[in-house]
Amino acid sequence: MPGSERSRRIFTTALAGVGLLVTGAALQVGTGTPAHAATTHRVLFDNAHAETAGNADWIISTSQPDPLGQDSTPSAETDWTGALSSWGVALQKTGDYSLKTLPSGSSLAYGGTSATDLSNFDTLVLPEPNTPFTSAEKTAIMNFVKNGGGLFMISDHTGADRNNDGYDAVEIFNDLMTNNSVDSTDPFGFSVDSLSISSDHPAAIGDSTDPVLHGSFGTVTKSLIASGTTATLKPADNAAVKGLLYRTGYSGNTGAFFATSTFGSGRVAFWGDSSPIDDGTGQSGNTLYDGWNDSSATDAALALNATEWLSGASGSSGGGGGGGTCTAGQFLANPGFESGATSWTASSGVVTNDTGEAARTGSYKAWLNGYGSAHTDTLAQSVTVPAGCTSATLSFYLHVDTAETTTSTAYDTLKAQVLSSGGTVLSTLATYSNLNAASGYTQRAFNLASYAGQTVTIKFTGTEGSTLQTSFVLDDTALTVS
Repeated sequence: MPGSERSRRIFTTALAGVGLLVTGAALQVGTGTPAHAATTHRVLFDNAHAETAGNADWIISTSQPDPLGQDSTPSAETDWTGALSSWGVALQKTGDYSLKTLPSGSSLAYGGTSATDLSNFDTLVLPEPNTPFTSAEKTAIMNFVKNGGGLFMISDHTGADRNNDGYDAVEIFNDLMTNNSVDSTDPFGFSVDSLSISSDHPAAIGDSTDPVLHGSFGTVTKSLIASGTTATLKPADNAAVKGLLYRTGYSGNTGAFFATSTFGSGRVAFWGDSSPIDDGTGQSGNTLYDGWNDSSATDAALALNATEWLSGASGSSGGGGGGGTCTAGQFLANPGFESGATSWTASSGVVTNDTGEAARTGSYKAWLNGYGSAHTDTLAQSVTVPAGCTSATLSFYLHVDTAETTTSTAYDTLKAQVLSSGGTVLSTLATYSNLNAASGYTQRAFNLASYAGQTVTIKFTGTEGSTLQTSFVLDDTALTVS
């Protein structure tokens, strides 16, 4: 009814609830044990965050993203160039690992189509990052772990700002854990200490059953610190956190040089210094130290066992990163509103079969505003965007009619937004207004692939001014993944 004012109606269909963030309608899709390749465990080494700044050379090969481009059958660590080549070659020689590097200039992502997208890997290695992760990258990392991925965090001492940008690995890792859109409430159960410990040989705890200390690559007894730091454990925040090697004189929740934890379906490992993974060889001009082969420590066994554990290669649960089979389909409940307000949380009268505005299909639609007076309507549904898919599209049909005559001023608006499970606005997808008025429905579509693995709330908020009605009518919504 273009230009006509809508009367306030009494609508008797039961609402799904009174809160805007009801999670009972969330579809928990793709949260089971992720599928793995039959024998190959997929590891991504990060080189997109200044891992080769200064004297650092934390790469497995100069051939990136694929180290096999330098030598497809390496037999010695010198067949690949980089201070982490011993680590990479040792894994490659087992025949059980597929290794890639995220090159400089790239970004970490999860749920996309790139060959280096985290959904294609079981483990992500962060070897002393020196530039901060973006908000999108932190979301990607956290969702990767939450959905079964392994995260290897390797720090250095506080003040080790190799590229002089004002950030060191200690600050970058603490920011990841305390300032992300997925879970900032100490998700892994530890924080990295702001310390610069010049030297030590942290000893392993006496646990013969731990797969990191006693794995297929050998038994771990000691590591080494050559300017590094430790972590403070907080088991009250995450009971799974566990210190494996401790700085001399420390135990319990302080002075943990190597620690493990879990988050969601995934696993986490922390190491307080990059010197143990340094094999002493790399690109010309770097000053390196061979901690990998240091006879006073067992660093090679520690790095390799931890990679095995993070990747799920030891045969128990974990790893996978959500990179398993994609379950394609449409995941919004009651997408055409034909069951009334079921599965939606809405303002009174929004989900309706009132004939004052026609549905696009069927009898019901969501009709926000249209009162000709100051008024706000909302419509929301919580849904899990499945992980492991390359495409996730939110679509809906929108009809706008208005009594406003202006062609330049937006008096009445409709916002389409994505909110976190805690109610934080993650994105405003679009804002429509009386200026979008037209006959019939128009389909709108938005890419939600960046939210793969997250439970989010799709929310529409209509706000109407004090005079002259504008009606925002929605029908045939969908969240389609493939």
